This record gives sequence, C-alpha cells and structure tokens, in this order.
Amino acid sequence: MKVLVIGGAGYIGSHVVKELMAKNHEVTVFDNLSSGLIQNLFKKNEFIAGDILHPEDLDKAFARGFDAFIHLAAFKAAGESMIFPEKYSINNINGTLNILNAAVAHNCLNMVFSSSAATFGEPQYLPIDENHPKNPENYYGFTKLKIEEFMGWYDKLKNLKFAALRYFNAAGYDPEGVIYGLERNPANLLPVMMEVACGKRGKLKVFGSDYDTRDGTCIRDYIHVTDLASAHVLALEYIAKNKKSLTLNLGTGKGITVTEMLEATRRITGKEIPAEYVGRRAGDPAQLTASSKLAKEVLGWEPKYSDVDTLIKSTYDAYLKYYSEN
Repeated sequence: MKVLVIGGAGYIGSHVVKELMAKNHEVTVFDNLSSGLIQNLFKKNEFIAGDILHPEDLDKAFARGFDAFIHLAAFKAAGESMIFPEKYSINNINGTLNILNAAVAHNCLNMVFSSSAATFGEPQYLPIDENHPKNPENYYGFTKLKIEEFMGWYDKLKNLKFAALRYFNAAGYDPEGVIYGLERNPANLLPVMMEVACGKRGKLKVFGSDYDTRDGTCIRDYIHVTDLASAHVLALEYIAKNKKSLTLNLGTGKGITVTEMLEATRRITGKEIPAEYVGRRAGDPAQLTASSKLAKEVLGWEPKYSDVDTLIKSTYDAYLKYYSEN
C-alpha cells in the first residue's frame, strides 16, 4: 500500500515507518519537525514538510493519492496537558479534524490512530480491557478519547475505517540500532533516566511515593516501540482487507513500578542515577496494566521486545550512540 505517515519523523513514527518498509509498503512521511528529527527519516521515502494545523498542507499531501494513513502527530505530555489544555485542544483535536477532512476529501479511507491508555483514567479493574469505562484523569487522555469518537462518526458518515491503538507506556529503541534520534525535552520515565545516566540531567524526579502500590510509586505497563510498530502495520493491513474498524489495547499485561524500573536501569547501565521523590503529579493514576487479548485474537500480535532488560538496554544503546556522534 501507499501509506502517508503523519508524524513519521517522531519517536514512535520512525519505528512505524521502519516496520512498514520491512513489509514492503511505500511510505511518505508528513511532519513539521517540531519534535520529529531529520535523522529519523529514511532516504528511500518521500518527505513532506507540513503542519496538521494548516489544512492546505494536508490537502496537498493527500492529493498525491494514498491507500491509507497513520496519524501519530499529537502532543503527549500528560502533565503539561493539565497546565496548557488550550495547546492540546488546538493541536490534538483541531489538527486531527483537519487530517480527517483532508483524508475523506481525497478518498483515503483506511486509518491507524495512535490513541492511549490515558483514555481510561483510574482503573476500576486490572488488567484493563477495551470495554473498561473511559474516564480520563488528564486532558491529554480526554483529547485522545474525543478523537476516537470523531473517528467513529467519520466511519458512520464517510466510511472511514480506522484502527485506534491504545498504547500503554511506549518505551525502548530499535533493537537493530538503526533509529537512535532522541526525543527533545522528554517527559517519559526511561528517556529522563537515560539523560541522567549520560550526564545531561542532574537527577530524576519521581512523582509520588505514597500510592497504594507495592513500593508507593506508580505502576505502568511498558511496551517496546518496536512491538507497537508491528501492531500498527498488522492493524493497517487488517482494516484495509476487512473494511472493518477496530479499537485495541497494546501492552504486556505486566506492571513495573517507577522504583523498580529505576533500580533495573541502575543495574543495566552501571550508573548511579540520582533520584528525588517529590509530590504526585496531577492526572497520574496509581496503576495501569493492559489486557491485549483482543490484539492477539484479531491481529495475531504479541510483544517480542518488551521485557524490562530489552527496554532499558535498547534505550541506553541509542543514547550512547547518539551522544557519541553529536
């Protein structure tokens, strides 16, 4: 298929592009490079510099003719979304509506969307399956939930078939070492720990040590970005073949606390990684773990790289490689 990857120069986007190429799809990347990186692009792919907030950019892109598109262009820092909701409204919601309108105008009716476990909020039971109630605790999660609803309406009204993939905590880097462009100003746990390990940041701040968990810190379900990428391609091929929309959770079903991840990172890197335990951050549930049974049943998908050691080692290798060259 000819696939337009919106946000394809970003962290997750570049891994998705690599997986699409491995499955012989023809890829064009659309990105404004606000967080994506030129070095995450592959020379064999077309690149369109554009912004999802500019409908004319999207119209020109979709006018080239695509069989499908993958939407990964969103702001994603949950904490920031609670402080600057207007930023997330404009980019995530308005930008997505611009994408949907351009896509249907050019009859590109197969879509994969990077949604989030943040749509669920505080778990009422664990692991969380697709039918779990949706009650986001942060504004970022709210924007993702609204986008899922918009896609549902565009399916009914415009026959746009979509796969909404609710990631739990994306982490890790390409195990083959091809992709190692680092996120700018990371807010997620592993990248922040790597900046401390590499001497680029003084210490790690751990938000909350009084949660009702085994050591008081938040529990998260970490899924390797390469495993996420494979799910995108499988989902895209599924909806293109079956003309049926679907919503899936992507995780491992296993949770690890912040402190446990910190201790494992110290062990694997051999670095001290100073940490300060501070107050809770607004919008952070105590525990999040996924049931991905449906993804296995429908797509035949299972994580292969999401053990803790691979998550940490692949990330540390990417940071070491990047800093050795920059």
